[in-house]
This record gives sequence, structure tokens and C-alpha cells, in this order.
Amino acid sequence: MAGYLSPSTLKLYETQFFGFTPQTCMLRVYSAFQDCLYDILPVVEKVCVRQLSKSESTGAEELLQSRARECSRKLQQFLEDRFKQLSERMEALLVNRCFSVPPNVLLPEDKLHSNHPQDVKEVLRLESSLADLQRAYEAEVYARQALLAELEEQSEVQKQLDGILSWVRELQAAWVKEGNGSFHESFRLVMESVKKLQEAVIEVCNKAPH
Repeated sequence: MAGYLSPSTLKLYETQFFGFTPQTCMLRVYSAFQDCLYDILPVVEKVCVRQLSKSESTGAEELLQSRARECSRKLQQFLEDRFKQLSERMEALLVNRCFSVPPNVLLPEDKLHSNHPQDVKEVLRLESSLADLQRAYEAEVYARQALLAELEEQSEVQKQLDGILSWVRELQAAWVKEGNGSFHESFRLVMESVKKLQEAVIEVCNKAPH
């Protein structure tokens, strides 16, 4: 069919209103006409050949069938061209007269918006506020999770420090009990000895053959 409208002239609101486009309607009518034509012409052709070949010979019957088939094709082409022209005019009529929605006719969902424009604005405002609240809530949850993780880490560090202090107090008590003098001075000497020992080990490792 040659009566297609360009995308800029497609009546989208009419399509939404009726549930189909005028072009789709005419395409189905045109397809139905072609289907009927394809079904009827072979039957007409056979009837004509049978009636005209009753008193003819076999060779004449074959020639008659060939001419009948050629006439059927010409008739088919003629009818298709004529119906194509008619369908284009029918489509224009359908678009402008039958499938045209007046400006005062609205879909139910659009009618609600038209009758209550303030309600629509209020709904949009509430949706925006809800989106802001959602973002603020998500940010607060994230901050709370980060704070809990930090507190848990601090608690673990505190446990380790408490363990070290407990070990130092036990060591100090044992040192005093054995009568080894000042614990702090002895601890300092021990740490110096450990440091010297570490330095000696490193020096030996460096001098050892590889």
C-alpha cells in the first residue's frame, strides 16, 4: 500500500485511544482482499475452462487453460491496482473522519490529570521528597555502619592493649617476688640486650658466605 503516513504525521494519541492505527486497519483490509482474490480467481478460472472446453479437443483445452491463466493474472493485477487506489482514499478518510479523536475527548488516565492538575503536581512533589528522604536514609545507614566498624576495630585494639598491660603487670609482680631489684631498670637493660643481640645476628648473617 502506498498510503502510509510518515512518522511525523502518525496520530499516536488516536492509536493509544483506539488500540490500533488506521494504517494497520487498512493493511488488514487490503490483506483480506488479496486473500479472497487469490482464493476466488483459480476457482473462476477452472469453471470457465471447464465450461468452454466441453466440445474442444485436448490440445485446444490446454491452450484454453493457458489463455485463461493469463487472463486471470491480468484481472488480478487490474483488481489489485483499483483496490489499491480505493484503499488510499479510504485510509485518508479513516484518518480524518473516523479515527480522529476530538480535542475535548481524553483517555480516562488523561482525564484524571486534566481534572486535577494540582493533585498531579502534589504527587510529583511528594515523589521528589520521598526520593530525597530515601537518599538521606541510605547515607545515614552507611555512616552508622562505618561508625560501628570503627568502634569494633577500636574495641579489638583495646583488648590487645589490655592483654599486654596484664602481661606486664604479671611479669613485674614475678620480678619483684624474686627480689631482682627495680623492674623498670631491669626491663630497660633486657630490651637493650635484645637490641644488641638482634644487631649481632644481622651482622653475622651479612658476613656469612652466600
